[in-house]
Amino acid sequence: MTTTFGTLHDTLRQRVPELAVDLDAWTRRMMRWHFDPATGSPFWVARRAKLRFDPVEDVNGFAALDLFGLFDKAELRTASARDLRPRGYQDRPFRVFETGGTTGTPCRIVNVTRLAYDVEIYRTVLEARGVAGGDVLAMTPSGPHAYGHFVEGLADSWRGAVHAIDFDPRWVKAALRAGGEADAYTAHLIDQTLALLAAERPSLLFTTSRLLLELAMRLPRPLHTYGIRAVCTGGTSCSAAEAEFLREEHLVGVEWIDTYGNTLVGHALQADAVPGAPELPGGTGHSYHLPPPFAVLKVVDPVDPWREVAVGERGRVRATTLLEDLFLPNLLERDSAIRTGPHPWFPWDGVAAVRPFQEDAAGAQEAVEGVY
Repeated sequence: MTTTFGTLHDTLRQRVPELAVDLDAWTRRMMRWHFDPATGSPFWVARRAKLRFDPVEDVNGFAALDLFGLFDKAELRTASARDLRPRGYQDRPFRVFETGGTTGTPCRIVNVTRLAYDVEIYRTVLEARGVAGGDVLAMTPSGPHAYGHFVEGLADSWRGAVHAIDFDPRWVKAALRAGGEADAYTAHLIDQTLALLAAERPSLLFTTSRLLLELAMRLPRPLHTYGIRAVCTGGTSCSAAEAEFLREEHLVGVEWIDTYGNTLVGHALQADAVPGAPELPGGTGHSYHLPPPFAVLKVVDPVDPWREVAVGERGRVRATTLLEDLFLPNLLERDSAIRTGPHPWFPWDGVAAVRPFQEDAAGAQEAVEGVY
């Protein structure tokens, strides 16, 4: 099934009916799920009695999630995976995913259904862009990292092969924190990728913006000559100047689809500039939109995280995740961004010109991006 961007939102809701649920109604549904001893995880059920409010009775809509205050993701660094698994899914298989450890010890979450949602949503977007299908080259982390499993699930959805490389992003982060360099490890990743490009003709390349830059410098010939129709990136930031360089010098004839997000929040989808729509801020030519009711991004005042900035202003990203697998209210992200309004493709607010938050605030916790 194919779609166009003019009907994309309707198609998404047809394929994932939960996307059509009103945000307030979905919030109430998630409160019942996560705080009922029969369905909720031990992690959240145990916290119900410690709260100064009753999440089932008092949270009557999305705005009332402010009652939880800011979520400290450090709790996910020490929580048992089985305490994080909802009891409503105790008879279903699950996987444990971990973050890359950009700001310290990795956080862990469990996956039962979330990955399937991500695959269906992203596949719909790829079909709208006309680049779905074929074999995939995954220049991405695997192991405990959700990114590699997501790419495998996506290729499985159309019976494509996945050509993957060995990739441990934590090794790089550890080396950088110790004052070392990532050049040798980056070269190791590039060498594996070049060998697969030469031996196979994958249609899609999944990687990070940082590694795409490094790969482009070492390609002996244009990327499209290897059979690549589209490059899909996420995981690290990319400046407007770097993006322009890649498009003009190395990605001619190849579609570049970027996402913003992480293991805890999910995939915010790229929306390009369209004729007649307001110019997107930040000089990047695109914004990112996270589909509610599964998750909501807000751009807030760095000093007052409960005050949302106006459209066109820069602030810190605050995210809320509302899934049966994972409930995270009011998580302050490591990023700053410019708030954008709704887009013709995705009729909900988005973010643009994303960059690490410590560039804007002295004393913020150090974030080590590395290659992921």
